[in-house]
Amino acid sequence: MSFDLDAYAARIRLPLVPAQDAEGLTVVQRAHRLAIPFENLDVLLGRGVSLDPDDVFAKLVTGNRGGFCFEQNQLLDRALAAFGFTARPLLARVWLFAGDEVPPRTHTLLLVDLDGDQWIADAGFGGGYAPPMRLADQEEAQGHDGVSHRLVADPDHGWMLYRRGPAGDWQPQYSFTTERTFDSDLALSSHWAATAPESRFTHGSTVSIALPTGYAALAGRSYRRITASETVESELTSPRALRLRLSMMFGLDVTAEEAERLYG
Repeated sequence: MSFDLDAYAARIRLPLVPAQDAEGLTVVQRAHRLAIPFENLDVLLGRGVSLDPDDVFAKLVTGNRGGFCFEQNQLLDRALAAFGFTARPLLARVWLFAGDEVPPRTHTLLLVDLDGDQWIADAGFGGGYAPPMRLADQEEAQGHDGVSHRLVADPDHGWMLYRRGPAGDWQPQYSFTTERTFDSDLALSSHWAATAPESRFTHGSTVSIALPTGYAALAGRSYRRITASETVESELTSPRALRLRLSMMFGLDVTAEEAERLYG
């Protein structure tokens, strides 16, 4: 299946072909997250989510839109293959919002082979930014938003990725195993995330994008801009304000009618 690598590189503003190593992987993922926002607007506008590769490319690259994890990491997977990396998708359980229940597998990330080691890469988690990490027990990495991440081998769930803010405690973010994931598995999980009444993506807008020193997030009408040193919060008070914030901060253009629906 063909992949327009020049168009993708232009979309994420990647000036050079990355080396096929950990540094190159980090460069690609970071550029992707800085350029392509995480968002679920099509779910709320009743359009649904297609995982057809051509549809994903048309939406996220040529259409200058964003998407949620199943779209984002499918695009990253295809881009990495075009750059010469070897990667495959995994499914994960998101614990950050789960409470006491074992959550379903509603997130996807990538497993990347690099010089005999395995790494995880993830351009599709909306709650901040975790850089690529070597798959090893107690491996740690720090995001540019001040959040630390740690991988821990978990006897029940394979691997658990933990996160800790600048002044917080370690929290489980998501767990995953490295078993092979098929397109049908991804389609089923994506469909649940985009349609189930229990899914948080069917109840309100979730938009975020990585920034050079943090990230910006919009949940419904609540906006946050987070860096390692401060968090700025505000409430959007009109559909027009929502439309302007989506355009100016996240690069997402919606019509006045769509803004009305999203605000409501």
